[in-house]
Amino acid sequence: MPTYNKLVRNLIPQIIEKQGKALETQILSGEEYHKELRTKLQEEVNEYLEAESDVDAVEELADVLELMKALAKQHGSSIEEVEKVRKEKAEKRGAFDEKVFLRHVED
Repeated sequence: MPTYNKLVRNLIPQIIEKQGKALETQILSGEEYHKELRTKLQEEVNEYLEAESDVDAVEELADVLELMKALAKQHGSSIEEVEKVRKEKAEKRGAFDEKVFLRHVED
């Protein structure tokens, strides 16, 4: 029996049960949940970095976005607030769409 010990999406246990498999889950405490969200974010970012196609990359980015939504809530905020902050930063400092790569700055 494989051991996973990782945070999964809410419907994964039901999907596994429908396959006729037995499983064990637990509900995490707030502190454990926050820690596991961060661990899962790192896992999904790594999967994005390893994606070999645009389709796979977009799927991994969707997972990252879902985790960002959950993490924003953990910080007493929302994904809408994160988007507001992103827009403010883009207005003040720009975005990344012009592909600017800073090589060096003379003192």
